Amino acid sequence: MEIPNSPLLLFNESPSKVKQMENSFTDQVAAHALALKGYALFLTQNRDDAHDLLQETYLKAFSNRERFAPDTNLKGWLYTIMKNTFINNYRRKVKRNTFSDHTEQDYYINQPSQHIPNQAESRMVMEDLNAAIAVLPFELREAFMLNFRGHKYQDIADQFGIPIGTVKTRIHLARKALKRKLSVYGDLYGLNAA
Repeated sequence: MEIPNSPLLLFNESPSKVKQMENSFTDQVAAHALALKGYALFLTQNRDDAHDLLQETYLKAFSNRERFAPDTNLKGWLYTIMKNTFINNYRRKVKRNTFSDHTEQDYYINQPSQHIPNQAESRMVMEDLNAAIAVLPFELREAFMLNFRGHKYQDIADQFGIPIGTVKTRIHLARKALKRKLSVYGDLYGLNAA
């Protein structure tokens, strides 16, 4: 039994049917518990932090279950919630350890003794970036990568035997596709225009 996309649709259902739909969602989430535990441990590198991350992921998933579209990838949705929660928590910890000195120079001081070293965030960003580039159509990917490596438009056009305008279009379309696929990072890093 599927959970309706809108919570308003639940008002038309009997309390027993609503409970059955909630139990179905709970069962579906529970089926991914082991994979989520492993992913949480991979991200945090700490058993207690992994447990906290897992609990926070479950809380967000159940709080937002009406946003989950039935017949889509629940595991992917849960992984995305977990990854974004981990990134937000990591940033919160780093920000908490950044102090502002309100003298004339207004320096920001990061105390190295309280710095939290964790390369998981940058590794995830690079993995997502490489995956997004890999799924681009060949023509777009090759033009984009040559331009990224410093080749001029004319050199790329000569290499493929196509007009320079086509090269510019392919690079533009590749950038546009990557921006769309990686928009979550623009939101997280404050790069998307308001």
